[in-house]
Amino acid sequence: VVARANFDTVKAKWNKLYPKEMKSWEEQLSTLLTFYKYPEPIRKAIYTSNPIERMNKEIRKRLKPMNSLTNMDAAEKIVYLEMLDYNERHAQRVVPGFGMEPVKKKLLELFESRYPSVPTPDEA
Repeated sequence: VVARANFDTVKAKWNKLYPKEMKSWEEQLSTLLTFYKYPEPIRKAIYTSNPIERMNKEIRKRLKPMNSLTNMDAAEKIVYLEMLDYNERHAQRVVPGFGMEPVKKKLLELFESRYPSVPTPDEA
């Protein structure tokens, strides 16, 4: 309710300058506001893209000096190896908010409601 009211305020202010954007946002508002379904402690982690930006920066840093790669497979291999290295370096890190027990429980509930477990033959 508050989010919708805030959107209406933004739309009133910016609709004349950005009518296409405001229309697009309004049509997709339920999708745009999905993160409000998540627990408060992880909203910031969902909202921010810093880990993604950092990873993309690392990939660009590795590809930039190699302007003349022989083919796409060579570029894909570099990206793959960079991802392996990135995953190894950051495997033990927990993004703030995600490591809290109440948050883990809520995420599990949300996941299970969206993707119900299918019983295995020995569970049935």
